[in-house]
This record gives sequence, C-alpha cells and structure tokens, in this order.
Amino acid sequence: MTADTTTLRRRFSVRGRVKRPHVHVPAGTRTIVSPLQLASPRGRVIYRLVLSATVIVFTAVFVFPLYWMVTGAMKTTEELVAIPPTFLPSRFSLDAFTEAWELMDLSLLMGNTALYAAGALLFTLAVDVTAAYALSKLRPVLGKLVLGMMLATLMIPPMVIMLPAYLTVQDLPILGWNLLNTPWAIWLPAAANGFNIFLLKRFFDSIPRELLEAAQIDGASAGRILWSIVIPVSRPILGVVSILTVVNVWRDFVWPLLVLQDPEKMSVSIGIASLSTQMPQNVLIAALVIAAIPTIIVFFVFQRHIMAGLTAGGLKG
Repeated sequence: MTADTTTLRRRFSVRGRVKRPHVHVPAGTRTIVSPLQLASPRGRVIYRLVLSATVIVFTAVFVFPLYWMVTGAMKTTEELVAIPPTFLPSRFSLDAFTEAWELMDLSLLMGNTALYAAGALLFTLAVDVTAAYALSKLRPVLGKLVLGMMLATLMIPPMVIMLPAYLTVQDLPILGWNLLNTPWAIWLPAAANGFNIFLLKRFFDSIPRELLEAAQIDGASAGRILWSIVIPVSRPILGVVSILTVVNVWRDFVWPLLVLQDPEKMSVSIGIASLSTQMPQNVLIAALVIAAIPTIIVFFVFQRHIMAGLTAGGLKG
C-alpha cells in the first residue's frame, strides 16, 4: 500500500465522520433518557412538555381544594348539595363571609388565637433558643444524652402523651396551679419542642467557633454572645421556628379542645367546630376561609425564609 493511498483513506474517514454535540455526563450518572436524546431538538420539546404538564397537574391538585373552599362560600346551600356539583357559583356574593364574621363572633375567636400564638412564639424562642445554644456551644457534661432524650420524644405519638399533659396542666407539679382555660395551657406545652431545639442546634453548630472565641477574648459572657452574635446571624432559622410555632398553634384542634372549654377563651378552630351544627353550610365554609387567611398570608410572605432556614446549617463553613 502506497503512501498516497493511505493519505486518501485517512481523508475519506475524516470527512465521513458525523459531528455529534458534546454532552458532559458525570461519572456514575444513569438516567432514564440519555443526555444525547435530551440535547436534540425533539428531546428538548418533549422534556418541556412533560415538565409543564407535571407542574400543572401537581399545582391543580394542591390549589383545587382552596378554590373549592372559596367558591363554596359564595354558593347557596342548594348549589352546594347539587348533583352534579357546579364549579362556579351562580352569583358571586360575599354575604356568607359577613354572616360568618358576625354570627360566629370570629373577631373574638381570632383574637384569642392570635394571643395564644404570640405567647407561644415568645416562650418557644426563649426556651428553645437557650436550650439549643447550651447544647451546641456550652456543651454540658450530659449534653448528648439530653439531646438524645429530646429527640426520642419525637418518636412518641402525640395522642399517647395527651392524657399526662392534660393532668399536668390541670394540677401543675410543685405549684399545684390549675392552668385550664388560661393561655398558659397553650404557651407552656408549645415551648417544649424537641424538633425546634434540634433545628436550632444544627444551625448553631455551623457558626464558626473562632467568632465566639474572639468575643470571649474581648470579655463577653455567654449570654452576651448569645444576644449580640448568635441571634443576629441566626435570623433564617429563627424565622422558620417562629412560623412553625405560629402555624401549629393556629391550626391545633385537639389540645385546645381539652384545655379551653370556656366559650370566651376558645380558639378559632374550636369555636367554628362548636357552632358548625347551627350554621348553614356556606356560612361554615366562609368561616373556614377567614380562619385560613392568616396562615396562607404567612406562608406566601415568608416562604423563602422557610426554605432558607431548613437548608441552613447543612454545610459548615
């Protein structure tokens, strides 16, 4: 074989090659659809269609109950029980909301609930922040054992400790006080939350120890370090704990039903449930919509803080 023949074959083989788009795939990565297919025009179109359809379906699944509740409050009782059901009210009216606000005295119920939520928030921050700070930075002798016992309480179903908690509130140990029909029956149990302590400790562990040691060299006490350094840099996780505490108190039903039996001290969930048999169905749904508005607003306003706080402290740096 001559040199000219070899050169011609090499040129032919180079010209005959088809250039394919280079797609970088990390080692060990396996997908249902190959990256080469996704890089093609047809693959990109199919990918976008599937992604859009998935997002639309899941959004509809979560949003439809809210839509049905809001439109149900605008319907008459006959429309609510009609078969097949109607997706839009025949006449958009806010009369049911006005009746619910006046007949159920929602201003009193929501005011009581706001008081319980605010007090629970203050006690939760005071107790859980100091406990997490002590376990994370002060590191007592039996700190790991205490943390393990706190986390073990998360494995116990809430209904199991309902009776002991009720008896404790009815007759407070040592002091002998009866806390039934008082805000303390909501505030004190809300402050003892192992999950919140775990979240806070996990975030406090990610705070550089050199920062705290520098403050100690300057003569700052443990309390001063907590107030001036730890709390200001822990705003994301403090926001998450605050939101979870407020929402839990606002939506709780079983515990307030046991400890708040006075009609003047009831929370909004208990008040609506106690009057549900005396109200038309559209008025009852309107009351539920009004009661849900504060928590929905809190979620939409602070949703970024929720995600940032839950992922904060995952990496130390």
